[in-house]
Amino acid sequence: MGDHAAVLLLAHGTPDTLDEIPEYLRNVTSGRTMPESVIEEIRHRYSLIRHSPLTELTLTQGRQLAETIGKPVYVGMRNWKPYIGDVVRQMRGDGVTSAAVICLAPQNSRTSVGLYRRAVYAAADEAMKIDFIDGWADHPLLADAFAARLLPVWQKVSKEAGEAGETGASVPVLFTAHSVPQRTVEPQAATADEPAKPADPYADDAKRTAQMVADRIPGLKEWRFAFQSQGMSGGPWIGPTVEETLTALYQEGNRAVVIQPIGFLCDHVEILYDIDIGFREFAAKMGLRIERPESLNESALLTSALADLARQGLARLGNA
Repeated sequence: MGDHAAVLLLAHGTPDTLDEIPEYLRNVTSGRTMPESVIEEIRHRYSLIRHSPLTELTLTQGRQLAETIGKPVYVGMRNWKPYIGDVVRQMRGDGVTSAAVICLAPQNSRTSVGLYRRAVYAAADEAMKIDFIDGWADHPLLADAFAARLLPVWQKVSKEAGEAGETGASVPVLFTAHSVPQRTVEPQAATADEPAKPADPYADDAKRTAQMVADRIPGLKEWRFAFQSQGMSGGPWIGPTVEETLTALYQEGNRAVVIQPIGFLCDHVEILYDIDIGFREFAAKMGLRIERPESLNESALLTSALADLARQGLARLGNA
């Protein structure tokens, strides 16, 4: 049985070209039509970063994991190619009978992890045993990986702030994760079709990751947390927003902030545009400097975290 075990990594997905953005957005919204103004804004953001490397980086993370654990590793995307369903069917065709499934969104949310879970089980049917890892926001190696990226950048910016005469010489860190619609994280009453659901764990998960990373930065005196990349399709999304948090930090006398997104494991449009272009331009108008550590991308510590999760999942399936 062990010879037929594999690991499946799941990610959000990203379009390959600007012309594919409308279809991609329909996948994101589960078929809901987006206003043309929103489509054009997303197209504009992708044009500024030229290309989102999410797919290539996720495939690299999969290859690194396969080399580490000595098992086949597949990669499936919810919103673009290679689609989760297609990849699971490929796995079945390859003779895979059991799989440890890891969502590359460590913080568990019904709006992301829940959708990935449904796609996997629908395609696996009864032909594959699945061990689905719902969330791993508090994995120590994940926090180690983020801290390893953050520490040298924070130390450098703090040193430069001290040399410039800023009080304390310890700049604040702003941790971020992707916002989700407010309605998706609220408790849900039972209906005729579904049982009652408690409050979604996503916000608490994200803040737990941030706390663990902050605890690994010696000398860090102040950090904040905010949700970024709120949607443009209407309705309230969870906050606080990055913009209002940056404004508050500036009003408190800070002139430099290090932003570290802890809800994303590699570069893509929410980092390369939202942070590196959008938030930097917003902050610059106030006179606030923004710096960002390198994303985890090909981090060896991230690979170690994924390897630990994969081995645990395979062991539960009897395929250690």
